[in-house]
Amino acid sequence: MARLASPPDNQVQQIELLGKLLLYDKELSVNRNEACAFCHMPEAGFTGPIAEFNRTTGSYPGSVRTRFSERKPQTHTYAPLSPVLHYNEGQGDLVGGNFWDMRATGRRLGNPAAEQAEGPPTNPVEMGLIDFACAVYRASRRPYRALFESVWGAQAFAIIWPADTEGVCNRPGPPSADNPSPVHLTPVDRGRAAATFDQMAQSIAGYESSHEVTAFSSKYDAVQAGKAQFSAQEQQGYDLFRDKAKCNGCHRDGGPGEEPLFTDFTASNIGTPANPTLPYYAEVEPDAMGYVANKRGPSFVDLGVGGFLADGHPLSQPSAVDARWKPLASGNRGRFKVPTLRNVDKRPSPDFIKAYAHNGYFKSLKEIVHFYNTRDLLPPCAANDPREGTGCWPVPETAENMNKSKVGNLGLSDAEEDALVAFMQTLTDGFTPAQQK
Repeated sequence: MARLASPPDNQVQQIELLGKLLLYDKELSVNRNEACAFCHMPEAGFTGPIAEFNRTTGSYPGSVRTRFSERKPQTHTYAPLSPVLHYNEGQGDLVGGNFWDMRATGRRLGNPAAEQAEGPPTNPVEMGLIDFACAVYRASRRPYRALFESVWGAQAFAIIWPADTEGVCNRPGPPSADNPSPVHLTPVDRGRAAATFDQMAQSIAGYESSHEVTAFSSKYDAVQAGKAQFSAQEQQGYDLFRDKAKCNGCHRDGGPGEEPLFTDFTASNIGTPANPTLPYYAEVEPDAMGYVANKRGPSFVDLGVGGFLADGHPLSQPSAVDARWKPLASGNRGRFKVPTLRNVDKRPSPDFIKAYAHNGYFKSLKEIVHFYNTRDLLPPCAANDPREGTGCWPVPETAENMNKSKVGNLGLSDAEEDALVAFMQTLTDGFTPAQQK
């Protein structure tokens, strides 16, 4: 039997480099103006890097600049460590996947982060390509083609492209119902393009797995290694996190044999209010290309995991729904994946505004901690109530399946809220012992 050749010693590093080049390549969007990194930059913890968008719209514009998503960007850091989406019988819950609604299940490629990377390129309100083959076509004309072929093989771009491919790929998606694959490839070439698209996504996931992105280099990690010490306030916050504040119930910091990833990879409805500043609510009329993003209009309610299980995602769906999970849809309406808290406060400057929760409603860590603490204590806000966020809260976007055991009435003082924030700030990567106060 012939022996398979061993991969080059530096192949992992080549995949990581290739993934980084793809992640930062704006040529892979329809108007050549938006890379994946547009919504995921390192200085903001690989999430939304523009403070004004975070402060106002919450979501980000796509390659077609008049189109906005219905959700805020998630962080790329630690995303590849999420398991393939599965149903845990003991917990009675879905666990794993990527995206806020878990729709990048990872069951096809064995890697949710790779399947997540396949969502934005053809999402009409993100990178906007009309056909996944367009991403492969564009990549085949980029300077990193030789690197790609050295990693994945010379067959990657051995595709006969129709003469009209350039023009087709310059038109924003989505494709028409009667022409769902507008780059008219032969079945063999379409299969080859699909395999190459998978490899592009796997390369991006490889970069996201690298030490450059998923570093475990925070002050928290240094403390656990005995190389630093928490301040008194940070220690108080850590103790609250694991006890009175109940944070550790979902944002698990690990146990025997576990990495401290600060998520349990399940989903929860914390009762987040709707974010009326999302431009998505107004995307109800055909745009210049005849596309309507929000066909439900102002009555749109984001049902999260439940929406994915019942109907798929309205704009992009990189993974198929397992039909056996459809009966779980009603019990998951309004639930969103529990995000990691690692790099939750990473920002380029102290005054930089970050947005929190699936729709970006909250504008600071302090605000969302106060919400967790007081959601069920403060009265509902009236219209234009000046006390919003301090003396009242708007009603939840959906109250179905709302988490009432770990959120809503924690009995924390203002100083204890501040201590929790101080502890979560120790989860920012890039700490060195020289920074110890």
